[in-house]
This record gives sequence, structure tokens and C-alpha cells, in this order.
Amino acid sequence: MTDPAFSVNVEIRFSHTDPAGIVYYPHYFDLIHGGMEDWFTHALGVDYPDFVLRQRHGFPTVHAECDFMAPSRMGDRLTLTFLIEKIGRTALTYIVVGHAHSKIRLRARFSIVLIHLDHGKPMAIPDDLHARFVAYQEATRDWHLATAEAPGA
Repeated sequence: MTDPAFSVNVEIRFSHTDPAGIVYYPHYFDLIHGGMEDWFTHALGVDYPDFVLRQRHGFPTVHAECDFMAPSRMGDRLTLTFLIEKIGRTALTYIVVGHAHSKIRLRARFSIVLIHLDHGKPMAIPDDLHARFVAYQEATRDWHLATAEAPGA
């Protein structure tokens, strides 16, 4: 059975690491944002560049937290899996699980708010996008958000 949760693989490169040879933690946020763009485009059916550049919508982060369970090093292939925790009227809270070699490396939670880029004010999530979020959340409900592990892991 195919996993319904969207995942993206990221190669950890020299430029992601610090002098200790592990990923310098701010780089995770950049990697996660890139994965979030792919998630919107490939799993939710929202052309992210069009969403931002033509429709003039944005989802700025209003809260971020991350727990680091194990280091990642240059040459690792980190898999980032995206899950939805909460859907609000204007906001979304999503979870990202970073794992490699069957070990969870990080678990992050982001709260984002939909704004129109021309005025920067929060706006209601359109019904079609809200429905996509709900469908994705339902399809991935068997993931265990508390431990951030896939069913049976």
C-alpha cells in the first residue's frame, strides 16, 4: 500500500553543515520550506509559484518549533514527511517529520496564516483549498502525530 502522506527526499550537502559536520539547524527551516512548496504543488494540487506570484497569496509562518532527535550529516538523504495537525479559518498547523535510515532526526510544527500579499492581512482559506487540506488530513490520519511515526513503525 502506498503511503498517503507526502514526503520529499533532501540530500544533505556540505553547505548545510556546520564545522561539527552536522546540519546547522537554521538550514532545516529552509529545507522544510522547500518541501512545503513541493507538498502544496504535488500533493495538494496547488501550483505554489502561481499561488504566490499570480494570485498574490502567501502563507507566512507565525509560529515554528522543532525538536532535534539525532544529527544529520553531509551525504545523508533526509526524508521530510508532511502532516496536518489543525485547520483553522485563516490558519493551518502542520507537522514535519524528518527521518533517515529508519530513525527520526527531527519533528517540527509550523503554524502558517493565509494573507493577501497586496495588503498583508489574514484572509479566510478558500473553500477549495480548505477541502484539499481536510482530504489530506483524513488520508493521513493513521500517522501518529504524538510520536511522529508511521503506522507500524
